[in-house]
Amino acid sequence: MEITTARLSLRPLTLADTDAIHRIWMDAGVRKYLWDDEVISRETASDVVAKSQLYINSQGFGLFGVYTRYEPRLIGFCGYWFFHEPPQLELLYGISTDQWGQGYAAEAAAAMLRYGFVELRFDEVTASTDAANVASLRVLEKLGMSFSKRRESNGLDTIFYALQRQSYHALSTPYAVKRFTPSAKAQANIYESI
Repeated sequence: MEITTARLSLRPLTLADTDAIHRIWMDAGVRKYLWDDEVISRETASDVVAKSQLYINSQGFGLFGVYTRYEPRLIGFCGYWFFHEPPQLELLYGISTDQWGQGYAAEAAAAMLRYGFVELRFDEVTASTDAANVASLRVLEKLGMSFSKRRESNGLDTIFYALQRQSYHALSTPYAVKRFTPSAKAQANIYESI
């Protein structure tokens, strides 16, 4: 599967992406809020990617790699992941710091939000971020998500946002989902534009 937008391509992470995604996750700016500044091992990154593959194969959601459409280098990640206690499925996104300031996080998150409502038929999408992560708060507001609550989570001041299906309005930006059929030669694709 591949989701494309005006400038980005989002594809499910595979184990072949482990080194590249581990580098992004260990980028100081990304790690600060994603892993609460913890340095994780390559093995941990590999385990997360493997778990994501299981989720995608069974549920349709997980972590997608974010690429610019015209350069095959992984620049970030986006998808749905379980956080907090009890576990809650949330929208997640992040872009490597050398690509910040170009609107890629908002573009990837908008595509994943649309995928959640249109393809996965979610009734609600939630997201949370550390209160200090001002850039992430701006992305959530740009997506049209609304403040839900503020509370401590894992010892951190955390802000929660939500968007209900009935309140969702897709941004008028390019968006397409391609599904690849395993039986066709060279994996010819079925193209579906929404």
